[in-house]
Amino acid sequence: MSPKTMRMLAKPMLFAAALIWGTSFFIMKNALDVIPVFFLLAIRFTAGAVLLALVAWKRWKKFTLDYLWRGAVIGGFLFLAYSVQTFGLALTTPSKNAFLTAVYCVLVPFLTWAVVKIRPDRYNVAAALLCVTGVGLVSLTEELTINTGDLLTLCCAVFYASHIVAVAKVSPEKDITLLTVFQFAFAALYAWICGACTETFPASALTDPVVLWPMVYLCVMATTVALLFQNVGQVWSDPASAAVILSLESVFGVLSSVIFYGDPVTGRLLAGFALIFVAVVCSETKFSFLRRRPQS
Repeated sequence: MSPKTMRMLAKPMLFAAALIWGTSFFIMKNALDVIPVFFLLAIRFTAGAVLLALVAWKRWKKFTLDYLWRGAVIGGFLFLAYSVQTFGLALTTPSKNAFLTAVYCVLVPFLTWAVVKIRPDRYNVAAALLCVTGVGLVSLTEELTINTGDLLTLCCAVFYASHIVAVAKVSPEKDITLLTVFQFAFAALYAWICGACTETFPASALTDPVVLWPMVYLCVMATTVALLFQNVGQVWSDPASAAVILSLESVFGVLSSVIFYGDPVTGRLLAGFALIFVAVVCSETKFSFLRRRPQS
């Protein structure tokens, strides 16, 4: 396709990726009623690795042995993030899980500061304050306590942020799509090992259409297609617009959870969601889309 066509398709691709990931929260919540956490992730990452490896078959000529340890490292962080998030999802609502997971966007600049000594700017600090306030509104009860599911989801945000920093450290000069194949493969390996040690594989459940089709959606759409849309969309779109569009994932997560799962939404929750969303946009874009100079 021509560059003009790719630029036209970039934003719709990013929008589609955010929509797919947003709807995956309540779909995964339903799948968790039948399939244990580690085996659900093992199936999802195995399918994602195989499908992406087939899509990226022309890139295999770039393979070198160091892709293995790099994939093992970032795959480990990805496995920890998804595992903790999924355990949290089993104990809280899909809408809260979606928005609390988005906290990772705000954490990344502070973890980057710890690793590479680049100080967060005033937008990062403002985003952190907004985010903390939003998390308090979403998660804290009147007794100022937090339930286990919300706490686990906040922990997963730390792992997601760590994963992003790790990717930034190990991916320079490497083909990101090929590296993602190994990331998925190692995450799947860790999940199969943990599942074999702690869970019982529900072989009969996978033949049930009620379980099979959600798993197909998670494996094909939420893992492979959405990732490809994100990668292509970010290449052919400006970073600020891409960040704003992708941050809509949490909004779609709430909408789909309310419409299809029946999540209760109160004014306090909506206020908390709004603060977290503004914090994510602030951290990711520094509101650069509001300061564009008019073309002369």
